[in-house]
Amino acid sequence: MGGSARSCFNLSQSNYMNHSISLAQAITMTSLYRSSIPEGMPVSETFELASVNTLLSQSGCTALRIYYGKKEDGTIHAILVGVNEKGEDITKGVILEEAQRCPPECPPDSLLNK
Repeated sequence: MGGSARSCFNLSQSNYMNHSISLAQAITMTSLYRSSIPEGMPVSETFELASVNTLLSQSGCTALRIYYGKKEDGTIHAILVGVNEKGEDITKGVILEEAQRCPPECPPDSLLNK
């Protein structure tokens, strides 16, 4: 990536990571983000459960990776791809992108988005 050294990533050798954070942490983080949203970035993107389950149920899928891509109109989109136990992208399968973006289609108010 951009000439910087990348470390070798292997899910089978990594320790279990607890990805959970508290509601208070999530509120702080989303509030800070909304206070200075970079141009082209959404407030949120919503993926339907069936699509995510299809991605995660692919043979060999042990994790989910999110990349960010830019469309020609300058909008930034999350791109979801399955990851195998070696930490490799599963590129010969389901890749998700067409999420419900906010704006323009925003979810009801919650502690994370008001």
